[in-house]
Amino acid sequence: MRKVYFSVLFLCVNSIGFSQIPNLPTIQSPVPNTFQNYSDKMVLNSSKSNIPAVPQNYINSRSSSIDKQNWEMQQRDFKKVEEEQLENEKKEYYGRINVLESSGYNLPSLSSKSGTTAYYDAYSKLSAIDSDNYSLTEANFIVENAYYDNKLNFSQFKSGISKTANQLLQKMKSEKLDTGDNTMKNIALFKHFSKSFKYDFNDYMGKKDWSKMFASKLLKTGTGQCHSMPLLYLMVAEAMNADASLAMAPNHTYIRFMDDENQWQNVELTNGIFTTNSMILESGYIGSEALQSNVYMNSLTKKELISQLYADLANGYIHKYGMDEFVGKTLDKALEFYPNNMYANLLKSMYQQARFEYVAETIGIKNVENPEELQNIRYFPKAAELLKETKAQFDKIDQLGFKFMPDGAYSEWLNNMGREANRQESEAIAERIKQMNAERQKKKKEENLKRSQEEKRKEQEKKREEEEKRRLFYLKT
Repeated sequence: MRKVYFSVLFLCVNSIGFSQIPNLPTIQSPVPNTFQNYSDKMVLNSSKSNIPAVPQNYINSRSSSIDKQNWEMQQRDFKKVEEEQLENEKKEYYGRINVLESSGYNLPSLSSKSGTTAYYDAYSKLSAIDSDNYSLTEANFIVENAYYDNKLNFSQFKSGISKTANQLLQKMKSEKLDTGDNTMKNIALFKHFSKSFKYDFNDYMGKKDWSKMFASKLLKTGTGQCHSMPLLYLMVAEAMNADASLAMAPNHTYIRFMDDENQWQNVELTNGIFTTNSMILESGYIGSEALQSNVYMNSLTKKELISQLYADLANGYIHKYGMDEFVGKTLDKALEFYPNNMYANLLKSMYQQARFEYVAETIGIKNVENPEELQNIRYFPKAAELLKETKAQFDKIDQLGFKFMPDGAYSEWLNNMGREANRQESEAIAERIKQMNAERQKKKKEENLKRSQEEKRKEQEKKREEEEKRRLFYLKT
């Protein structure tokens, strides 16, 4: 069974390794009455005899009846100990199987660990949100607050976002920019993020500290990465009533907004440039399958965005506590909103593998990479079904177009996007947007002036008509 190692998608997730699930056994499966039919064999096969062999020369040399009796008693004692050991092993084995059966072939629950209730509470709060109409600021806070055991202050978090939004709107007004223009609001956001926030090169994938991924950390320190920067951008945009959306690339997220000419613009916050689709495709890890599945380079809807938040909730739980059924339930919810979410699907593959390997070890299959040993799964229909589910999940990420990005490839790609040629292209895009908006503003001013002149002309005409009516009235009287 070949090994596959990958860094979990765009949200700068921790590098994680897992084994590719093999094809299912093709031999005829028996139909045992109970799971013990095979488990007895597994326990017996795993036991080694503790009875020592009897040296022939010893027997020949010890002919007295007392010595023989002593030897026979010793052998009976050895046999009794071995039988008791075997019986204990069988009881222990059956006990594990019974626990597995009662759990529904699930991973052991981690609910007894301190702080997990904060995650259950966060799941309930996210579930109560209208997935078509919600505040990203509130929803993202729920996710981050769970990691901190519900100790964050929402008013303080929201205040920091609102303060930034108000400052940007005031600056636009002072520069006589149209605060109702969506393109100009996004330009203001882009400039602010480019100047005010820096890329955090220290543990930027959150391997040591998952809170490195949080917008709350970005607000506090001014440093972030491809997960926190786009999220904070969208929250500030929300406070400014600006339209923008999240988009994904391998191991990465970025911002998209539609300009006044109905063209999508890509904003790369990690190095402060406008990017073209060709720049994003330069990574070499976006295949045709992924594009056809709308996995990458696609503006996420509100429902697809909340799917990301559920996946973030599951990932935070994994980093803090580990894998159990909460992870599976949360990822299923994420995929309910966005079935092609690559991030959630990769995490689901990890979860499925962890669950299968736990079950396999419990039923006595120590090495799932050994095809001969894996054949024994046919005696456990539920475990065999779990193997099918796990393989199907791995097949799904292949069908979606997942390509493994080696260590260092992501950093190299980001550096390449920031090279001089791309910066010049970014400046050209920014200049085009600037000129486009300048022309639009000029046209708008001309239209306003024309409208004002027309209104003034109509008002003067109306006055003349009223004066003429009064004159005629006086003449008649």
